Amino acid sequence: MTANVAEEKTPAVPVWNDRAVSVSERVDALVGAMTLREKIAQLYGVWVGASDEGGDVAPHQHDMEEAVDLDVLLPAGLGQLTRPFGTAPVDAALGALSLMRSQARIAAENRFGIPALAHEECLAGFAAWGATAYPVPLSWGATFDPVLVRRMAAAIGRDMRAVGVHQGLAPVLDVVRDARWGRVEETIGEDPYLVATIGTAYVQGLESAGIVATLKHFVGYSASRAGRNLAPSSVGPRERADVLLPPFEMAVREGGARSVMHAYTDLDGIPAAADEDLLTGLLRDTWGFDGTVVADYFGIAFLTTLHAIAGDWADAAGAALRAGVDVELPTVKTFGTPLEEAVTDGRVPETLIDRALRRVLTQKTALGLLDADWTPLPLALTGADLDTPDTLRGSIDLDSPANRALARTLAEEAVVLLSNDGILPLTAPRRIALLGPNADEPTAVLGCYSFPQHIGVHHPHSPLGITLPTLRDTLTAEFPDAEFRAVRGTGIDDGDTSGIPEAVRAARDADIAVVVLGDRAGLFGRGTSGEGCDAESLALPGAQQHLLDALLDTGTPLVTVLLAGRPYALGRATDESAAIVQAFFPGEEGTHAIAGILAGRLNPSGRLPVSVPRTPGAQPTTYLGPRLAHANNVSNIDPTPAFPFGHGLTYTTFHWTDLTVDHHEAPTDGEFSLALTIRNTGRRPGTETVQLYLHDPVASVVQPLQRLIGYTRLALDPGQARRLHVTVPADLASFTGRNGQRTTEPGTLELRLASSSTQPHLTTHLTLTGPEHHPDHTRHLHAVFVVGQEPVARA
Repeated sequence: MTANVAEEKTPAVPVWNDRAVSVSERVDALVGAMTLREKIAQLYGVWVGASDEGGDVAPHQHDMEEAVDLDVLLPAGLGQLTRPFGTAPVDAALGALSLMRSQARIAAENRFGIPALAHEECLAGFAAWGATAYPVPLSWGATFDPVLVRRMAAAIGRDMRAVGVHQGLAPVLDVVRDARWGRVEETIGEDPYLVATIGTAYVQGLESAGIVATLKHFVGYSASRAGRNLAPSSVGPRERADVLLPPFEMAVREGGARSVMHAYTDLDGIPAAADEDLLTGLLRDTWGFDGTVVADYFGIAFLTTLHAIAGDWADAAGAALRAGVDVELPTVKTFGTPLEEAVTDGRVPETLIDRALRRVLTQKTALGLLDADWTPLPLALTGADLDTPDTLRGSIDLDSPANRALARTLAEEAVVLLSNDGILPLTAPRRIALLGPNADEPTAVLGCYSFPQHIGVHHPHSPLGITLPTLRDTLTAEFPDAEFRAVRGTGIDDGDTSGIPEAVRAARDADIAVVVLGDRAGLFGRGTSGEGCDAESLALPGAQQHLLDALLDTGTPLVTVLLAGRPYALGRATDESAAIVQAFFPGEEGTHAIAGILAGRLNPSGRLPVSVPRTPGAQPTTYLGPRLAHANNVSNIDPTPAFPFGHGLTYTTFHWTDLTVDHHEAPTDGEFSLALTIRNTGRRPGTETVQLYLHDPVASVVQPLQRLIGYTRLALDPGQARRLHVTVPADLASFTGRNGQRTTEPGTLELRLASSSTQPHLTTHLTLTGPEHHPDHTRHLHAVFVVGQEPVARA
């Protein structure tokens, strides 16, 4: 009798809350129990801001959307919370408390107790007030170091997960096709293999921390005409298949990414948000992706307002769902009442709702959000006194010493020494003129998706939340006995030349002049680099070239430093500067890295992830072009870069010798084995970046003159030599043939082992034999590099 009473008092756990039941059974049971409105509610987000007092999140009012009433929405449930930490400055602990309380409310107000999935931006670090600002992705590419990028992403993910975030909107896997595009700073580079390997490493790091990584922007965004944001993309099927898609393919296959974000743009008249062949046929049916596809912000509504392929919000919602989009972000618009009415009147079948819902609920189940013992309490608030919010302020550190150390290491590996006549490293200069608009500007190291530049600029009375030493600060610490004179000269883009004469006088009176030029990151025209900040040409913004030329005329040795989001043509300075140092928005520790390289405390090891142009108008061009894209006698425009992809100097020298090849022939489904010796012939420890390029002299369709198919970093002490073994699968020679099928053709290939795309050291000719081979999405993606018997970090 007692046992029966006990059984009556223990309510049965609903199937969808029972971890003992398979995920598919849990999801099916929940889908079957939900009303249409409850189903749709799981397919959209609401843009909110966390409370700096620890109270509930509040809906964010965006100028593109109407106000949202949570009291009306929450009884049906809520799929996502958009950027609770990334909407306004909020203390991390109080933001975590606010998110926790809001999640408890969301779960309590819907019939099934389902919390929302919270997402944030994390392009160059967790985009929250007080969080570490790491170098931007273009700097990740400059490191050629996927292992380090994976460590950074794991650290970002741990910080996000600790405060209750589930999903990160990164990485950007767009391959640079035109450096005038404002979002170049958000990309990893102009080569698909570099983008793929570095981006996949980021995904692996983020996912290892339990954060859902979101690949963006799928696909074609970076190929917009004239580099204009959201402009139509003129891309043929082979360029899409062989240049734009490989990073996404690798990140799905090897990275384990659980989310993909569609691009804003259209390819040949088909917007990505409505492209069923792309989002379902390729992504899911061919590659086997089983996660969620989320909309880029407002992207579904753009099917009506910008692309004009849908007559109203309901048509837009139906087109996106049919294509394979599962979640509308950032807030409810087309997936709200318009979609509900379209299903009711038969314009959109409910089966499309159920398909997307299953994907969303499967992901929420995997995150533990449907478990019976789910709690909104985030890890960072465990054991905290939640009843007295004021005592929590400052208790969560999102910019820990470990984070800063990692940010500094990444910045140190990312700085690229473009040229050096021997002036660097500087040897105890007595008088230094520190010139230019970025020499004493704290935010000059930050990209447009860093919190201070993305959100903080709208809250000018709030502190930055992180320490941002200027290059003036770090150089004066590096050279404590030197006399500095700092003159701005001109602004980033104001065109003001009135300060140039003073800068010239300062340079003439100095032993060394250091001029710090570049960009100001911003959004939609508020900067010279960033989303919606496209450039008409690759000339330095404003009057910076005038300043640079005037300083060159002084005769004082000039070190040119670039803190920028894209490469710029430097005119005379390319040949006349004593040295040129390129840093792509290197993050909060970036000026320490630059100062260390100028002083010689660090040996530079960064390599260019994008070519630096010689002239400002020879665009669009990248190193990854066929013969007619390079200098030739049928055009008077010479697009040869000043500094090529993969280029970067060090303070030591390396000697490459003894290339051997096991067999010069292999079948089209086989592989080659090479070996070479690299010796540090200088007086300092250094890192050589070994780059492997493939040249296909004759192919059935036009091919780039060469393309990167592998790389590795090799650290060597003075005098040290290592034997490097490389295995090269024939699959790496494959490309998309005339019939649209990937093929590896028989014939002669040339492999170039190089320190840049224009500096091969060792070359060999190899022959593929046998019939054409047609590798699919399971093909080999990597060359394997091994030093001795120990594998080294490889791409």
